[in-house]
This record gives sequence, structure tokens and C-alpha cells, in this order.
Amino acid sequence: MASMGEKTIRLQKFLAKAGICSRREGENYIAAGRVKVNGETVTTPGTKVDPESDRILVDGSPVVLQEKPVYIMLHKPMGYISSCRQKGAAIVLDLVDIDERIFPVGRLDKDSTGLLLLTNDGKIHHRLAHPSFDHEKEYRVEVRREISDDALAQMAKGIVVDGKITRPAIVNRKSGTRFHIILYEGRKRQIRRMVEAVGNDVKNLHRVRMAGLMLGDLPEGKWRYLEKKEINALMEMGSNKQHSEKK
Repeated sequence: MASMGEKTIRLQKFLAKAGICSRREGENYIAAGRVKVNGETVTTPGTKVDPESDRILVDGSPVVLQEKPVYIMLHKPMGYISSCRQKGAAIVLDLVDIDERIFPVGRLDKDSTGLLLLTNDGKIHHRLAHPSFDHEKEYRVEVRREISDDALAQMAKGIVVDGKITRPAIVNRKSGTRFHIILYEGRKRQIRRMVEAVGNDVKNLHRVRMAGLMLGDLPEGKWRYLEKKEINALMEMGSNKQHSEKK
């Protein structure tokens, strides 16, 4: 955390300036242990932070202040880590050559491919990364052995992973070894572990959609800025969710 004499601000003010919540709500976030600064959970409202040097997370999502919001869609290839830093490993940010500091929203594991969103917009990052917002993530899955209708039905209904049942999903068979699945949550390596729980293994895992964003024909390893209509759709998605929660 920042030391005295630096250009620091109170943590709850930082959260408000980043668009995450109001200052009063920020105090509640902090007291509830939902905020980390440089890897340490901070529970004392009023803690000073340096927006330029301190790394701040809310519910595991990075929060930054920025003047110009950036929204990028990347077609992640296999072999890259969905992280901002990983010693000795290729990371997704190696594929995007821009000046702004951006973060991946959610994760695709190293062996998975497909759509990944990167942004410096803390509010959008929080809305898409936090499971309470119920946005859809659609994947194309190929397994190593033919998968039964019963196994697909189990995954659709929910399977116990690490002692907790997965949320209901939408599963559509495409062939004996291929299916599409739509999730409303994003646990670590969730689809691979669900497939393992029904006695099979994932051969290929590819994300084709996230919320209202479609990967389309974007080539593997390439990226593009989101179009204005796509950004507006993301903004509207978050606003509608917040409105429904207030009713």
C-alpha cells in the first residue's frame, strides 16, 4: 500500500472514481473483505492507496482509473495464459500491442481457445467477471470419447465440483463427441472438471460467445476494438441488472 507523501487517495474514493460503486458502498465493500490491495485483503475504510502503483482488486477483478476506456476482443490461441503477468509463460497481453494498461475479463485456461475480452474499464470488468450478473458464456466442446445423453443431461442440471453443485446450464449435442454448452458462472476449469465428473475428458474447448459478444470470424491470435454498438450492449446489460436488483 502507498506510503505517506505519495499522491494517494482513500480506498473508497478510488473505488468511486473507478465507477465501481459510491463511496459509502465502497466502505461496505472494504469492511466485507471484498477488496485487496497488492494481494492483501484490506478491511479498514480510509486506507490510502496510490492509483498509479498499487494493484487493487474487487471480488478478484482488477480496478484501475483511466481517462480513455478501451475494449478489445481477442481470439485467444492455445498456449497463452489469461493473466497480466506470469513468469516464464506467454500471456495474452503479449498479443495486444497498445499503450493503455488493460486486463483480461475472466479467464480461458492455457489449453483453451476463443473469445477473450480485455479492458481498462473497471465497472465493465466487474460486471462481466462477477457471477451475480448472470451473463452467458457459450463454448464449443469436443471430448475424447463418445458422450452419453445422460452425461449431457447431468451437466445441464448441475454437477458437484469441489463440494458445490454447478449452476444449471444449456447443453446441445452436435455429434457423438461434440456439444455446445452455455454457462452462467465461471469457476476455474469448470467445463473440463464437469466433463471429468461424467467420466470423459475434454479434447478441445473453444469459447464462441461472452454476454452479447460473438467471436465471429476473427482469426486466431488476432484482436480488434469493440464496435460502438457492442460497447453500448455491454453498458446496457450492466444497467439492466443493477435496475432489476433495486426493485
